[in-house]
Amino acid sequence: MKIAERGRAKFRPLKEYDEKQIKDLLIDKIYQEHANSQTLSDQDFSDTFCRKTYKLNLVSLFSGCGGLDLGFELAGLDAILGKGKTDQLVLSRNSFFENRHESLFHTIYSIDMFKEANQSYKLNFPETVVQQEMDIRKVKDFPNCDIILGGFPCPGFSEAGPRLIDDERNFLYIHFIRSLIKTKPSFFIAENVKGMLTLGKGEVIKQIIQDFESAGYKVKFKLVNARDFGVPQIRERVFIVGVREDIDFDYQFPDPTHGNGKSQQPFVTLHDVIGDLENDPGECYEGSYSPIYLSRNRKKTWDEQSFTIQASGRQAPLHPGGEAMKKTGTDQWILPGGENMHRRLSVKEIARIQTFPDWFQFSEGNNLNISKNGRLDKIYKQIGNAVPVELARAIATPIAQWSVKNLNNIIDNRSTSQQLSLFD
Repeated sequence: MKIAERGRAKFRPLKEYDEKQIKDLLIDKIYQEHANSQTLSDQDFSDTFCRKTYKLNLVSLFSGCGGLDLGFELAGLDAILGKGKTDQLVLSRNSFFENRHESLFHTIYSIDMFKEANQSYKLNFPETVVQQEMDIRKVKDFPNCDIILGGFPCPGFSEAGPRLIDDERNFLYIHFIRSLIKTKPSFFIAENVKGMLTLGKGEVIKQIIQDFESAGYKVKFKLVNARDFGVPQIRERVFIVGVREDIDFDYQFPDPTHGNGKSQQPFVTLHDVIGDLENDPGECYEGSYSPIYLSRNRKKTWDEQSFTIQASGRQAPLHPGGEAMKKTGTDQWILPGGENMHRRLSVKEIARIQTFPDWFQFSEGNNLNISKNGRLDKIYKQIGNAVPVELARAIATPIAQWSVKNLNNIIDNRSTSQQLSLFD
């Protein structure tokens, strides 16, 4: 719900929600998005998709630079080669590219609107022959596949944003569901921010899950913290996993591999992953710190995990070196010694914190007329929007392990059933 208001922000969220109004609004918006999709012009899918018969062919929606996709690819290699060997291969770009064809998972199509993210994706996933840079709402048909994954855009759900119930970005998940209805893959995986769980007193997540189930899937969702799976970052995200209802597989979210338990590895720290970059961090976003930035602590210690990496260079956490920030009042912190004694985490450091390998390439575009900060911010945005690679790998592992044992059954039962309508 939103109300008009003069001032810098055109809309602000209502403080109280009526649950029936929320549900009615959601249903109305769902039908509206579906109706809009029926007026789209036909898409030309004459391109030759590089499908592979004895692999699980994957479609990536809202692909960004490919963090979720790379995590799945690694899980697919783990299932075939073992995690130890995969870990060795991923250390080198050459060795990984020479052996990535062994993965159980193979991406055939990706789509995203972010130009530079698409450029990065192409650099790192060259075998994904069909890549579209366009609004998913303008795509009428999707290629047949075995898995669809994607982190549908989340600003409308974010606790850091306006969280408007009828923010149009909150309904892009409907187009994810359209792709499921069109192609009926065996599995889907969707990712989003923690805020979607509480938006509209929980009515939004209820409706989203119901809509995914209506497409013919057994659906589970869970809030997970990336640091529990070897990511040196406190980052809570919701994963929604669906298994087509005719498939005899009960997906279970993986248990945390890192923590304080006896059977767990210790949490990975900032020192573990970026300690060697202290004297050669590479480029970082520069500039003063706004009152909003200084309204809370932005610096972790070497022995901790990073704050959540955001999709903004200006909002990047501070490097752990030097003195800690000091609180001087309500929502007021200072940088001891002055701003020049502190710096934001560099592009290379946040990529490592998001568990991208060092060889992963990020495009900054080819606009020579923008500033250094503007150029770097395009990379910060790509990295901050991505799913941490190791978290994606963990979420994909149960599917990879089950699928490698049941690959023949999956191939034999690839859906050729009549496409169903969610709205019949």
